[in-house]
Amino acid sequence: MLHVRRREFIALLGGATAWPHAARTQQAALPVVGFLRNTSPDDAAARFVGAFRKGMGEAGYVEGHNVLVEYHWTGGQTDRLPAMAADLVARQVSVIVALGSTAAIRAAKAATTTIPIVFMLGTDPVELGIVASLNRPGGNLTGVVNLNHQLAQKWLEFLHQLVPATTFALLVDPTNTAARNLYTREMQAAARTLGLQIHVIQANSDRDFDAVFASMRELRVAGLVIVAALPFISHIEQLAALTLRHAVPAIFPFREFPAAGGLMSYGTDLSDTYRLAGVYTGRILKGEKPADLPVVQSTKVELIINLKTARALGVTVPLPLIGRADEVIE
Repeated sequence: MLHVRRREFIALLGGATAWPHAARTQQAALPVVGFLRNTSPDDAAARFVGAFRKGMGEAGYVEGHNVLVEYHWTGGQTDRLPAMAADLVARQVSVIVALGSTAAIRAAKAATTTIPIVFMLGTDPVELGIVASLNRPGGNLTGVVNLNHQLAQKWLEFLHQLVPATTFALLVDPTNTAARNLYTREMQAAARTLGLQIHVIQANSDRDFDAVFASMRELRVAGLVIVAALPFISHIEQLAALTLRHAVPAIFPFREFPAAGGLMSYGTDLSDTYRLAGVYTGRILKGEKPADLPVVQSTKVELIINLKTARALGVTVPLPLIGRADEVIE
């Protein structure tokens, strides 16, 4: 299992230091937050951890000073989540923070009914059965929800502005049935509203990507909407390269896609979401109960456009859309 302690994670960021034995002994009495994420501790994860620390700081907690964080990363291997969640429970952490995937949240929820859990999710936690309601979540869970499937019509609108065609594709993960159905329903409704046709294509690993692009070629789709599912987040650079190689204009919810060479992204600023999760973690450490903390929705969204990729794809980006963008990558 991939367990990354605080010092090891800082080492990944290039700032490891040797901690004196006395300091480690003193810190043993501090509350511990269990950080559970179904990815690897890469550069993007480092940015999110920084945002999470910022949120805890706003609530009065500074890592290494009055709180410790135990980092558990699966490296994208979802089957490790139950054991990692059980390990955090065995360590009697004060709060478990389950971020970035439904599987991580379900593993934490299955592992304990008493330790508070703060989650971050891109779909409706009520529809998924994670909490009873947004205002009164009940039990030992609360957290932050991204604007995600609610942006389906905007994804299609933006893509259609760049590619004035009628046929597009939606890439979903078939293994997450609830999220797949939610995305499909919202996207099909958006397509009807805009008078467009949407084909739903499925993939659950990078091994499926060649078949995905072959299918799009057969269907003669003009552009692709990629949902924020783990198989795609974990291979976002590969997907960005494939959209360019196959000349498929595509949009993804998060900025990592255009930063890796994809055309554009529109969605929640994930750094703000992690900050909010950090704030809630701090509030729970101070004694507030998850059942009394409403699930909060992050409403800060951003539009990122990669103009270099647009030129490579032969796509003209309208000036009003450039003016609306939060960031333009040249």
